[in-house]
Amino acid sequence: MKPDFQEYIRDHVVLADGALGSYLFEKGVERGRNLDLLNLQAPDIIFSAHEEYIRAGSQLIETNTFGANRFKLREAGAEEQVREINRAGAAIAAKAAGHQVYVAGSIGPSGIAFPLDEEEADLEEIRDTFRDQVLGLAEGGVDVLIIETFRNLDEILLAIGVARREAPELPVIAQMVFPARAMTVRGDDALNCGIRMRDAGAAVVGTNCGRGIDAMVTAIGRMSSLAGDGLPLSAFPNAGMPEMVGHRMIYPAQPSYMASRAREMIRLGVHLIGGCCGTTPAHIQEFRSVLRIRPVRVRGEVVPAATRETTETGPSTRAGGFLSGLQPGRLPIVVELDPPTHLDVEPVLQGADRLAAAGVDAISLGENPLAILRAGNLGMATLIRNRTGVQTIIHQTGRDINALGLQARMMEAHLLGIEAVLAVSGDSASGTDQPGVSGVFDLRSPGLIAMLDALNRGVNLAGRPIRKPTNFSIGAAFSFRPASPGVQIGRLEKKAALGARFAMTQPLFSRQVVEQMMEKVGHLDILVFPGIFPLISARNAEFLHNEVPGISVPARLREKLGQYPRVEDQRQVALEYTARLVADIGPFVDGLYLISPLNKWNIVLDFVIQAREAGWQGSGRADRYAGVSAGAKGVPS
Repeated sequence: MKPDFQEYIRDHVVLADGALGSYLFEKGVERGRNLDLLNLQAPDIIFSAHEEYIRAGSQLIETNTFGANRFKLREAGAEEQVREINRAGAAIAAKAAGHQVYVAGSIGPSGIAFPLDEEEADLEEIRDTFRDQVLGLAEGGVDVLIIETFRNLDEILLAIGVARREAPELPVIAQMVFPARAMTVRGDDALNCGIRMRDAGAAVVGTNCGRGIDAMVTAIGRMSSLAGDGLPLSAFPNAGMPEMVGHRMIYPAQPSYMASRAREMIRLGVHLIGGCCGTTPAHIQEFRSVLRIRPVRVRGEVVPAATRETTETGPSTRAGGFLSGLQPGRLPIVVELDPPTHLDVEPVLQGADRLAAAGVDAISLGENPLAILRAGNLGMATLIRNRTGVQTIIHQTGRDINALGLQARMMEAHLLGIEAVLAVSGDSASGTDQPGVSGVFDLRSPGLIAMLDALNRGVNLAGRPIRKPTNFSIGAAFSFRPASPGVQIGRLEKKAALGARFAMTQPLFSRQVVEQMMEKVGHLDILVFPGIFPLISARNAEFLHNEVPGISVPARLREKLGQYPRVEDQRQVALEYTARLVADIGPFVDGLYLISPLNKWNIVLDFVIQAREAGWQGSGRADRYAGVSAGAKGVPS
């Protein structure tokens, strides 16, 4: 758990990130493109930028929401999506940040000139768009709000007031631009601005952007008396004064020079230091090195939820029907089938019959994956459970239903005999095949897990009893990244602490990667089922590797598949590879999660038969749950 931001920043210097906009352009994003819409259209680009800053040493990252207000989004025809875009930006940053890096929800000026011309906009309309931003960022899980790059004192005071009223639990960092002589363009003095922002409720005041570093040092010097009174200051300088070279904006200040000037500002009372236009992860890395900023220390160790003593408010220790129904001494196998995009469900049911007869422990059903309309997975799961007797795992997203509907749906699932739920945030609705669809996201995956855990304890989100507890085995999605596993493992630790008992990963294609993953998660009291996806062609392999976030298909395998001109031969080679992979990992993993390509259940059926004939027992970690009575509250150690 991260220390309280306000408490921590009083006694420590916190290293923030650098520019996001100019850095995205440097990375190839087309100039002129609306960057805030990337939260919905290309979230992986934003996530990657956040990760780069975290690797460079950032202890606080800002959301990609600086211009995500009604007036600026109007030009892109997205003025009705303010809350959704801000919520998505916060969620992307929170996903990258894990449990050790602070997330600051970025709010920039409205774009409306002050003093107001009432024909262009009125005060209430500006207040409303700030309100939508604040609420979206809070829902997405930010730790703090950063209201920045304001040039007009009246406007920033308005924004601070909205933030304090709508999200009083979130501290506010307030920053204005002082281009010269420690004054705004209207002549407001930096010290007076700092006092007014503090009195409006800002926990940290400072400056960003402007006309280079020297002007910023002057402004911080003017505000330094506030630091003497115990108010932390913040400074996010540009990388010098830019110049246009060809079609590129070049910022001349080198990281080493900026770090030396940052040291001056820290002496003047700056406790939050980062970068603005033109700065990159290289600047942040230099700041960390020169300023010797220490990592934020997480409070205590994350205690796996299943080992905690159950209390009225603590996580449940209920194993749930799926896990308690596993057979001791046998490798658990889950197979994923997608509900069809139509109402002819008999082929899927026939596949479920064959898979159940072959010995699967559960059939997993996605909920409108990729936001493409399919038959409801709750209905499909009930049909399969009643027809085959095998356990079913329904994927539940926070995208399509609000918190009220989600709780009602989970209570319904319990009444229908469903005993396992995989809690996922859900793919963005921006790629849907249905017109007019937007994401809800009242709850994302951690909130869904907490909701399911509450239902397992017999209460709803309002804390009111539901008379009978549900009996869900709670699952979580896990994206293992061998090159930088820490952030994702931190997220899995959080999910385990909230009540998740098993995790299912994205497809993995290497024994070495699976071994590394199992070693990294061994300290968690949560079963991890690696995803196994049988490739069906060279084109399929290239698509997954290049276009699906978090999936890496080994180059040697892709090259080998590419050597065969016929798709039939490519498929045979791929299936032989998958059979070897299953044989390699079957003896030591917690379980197998077999994903049917294009819903071709007959392909994964062979691997189920292979595993059952081999008699693999896996890691044996599932035996702690196997045989626990359906209503048991305790889990054997």
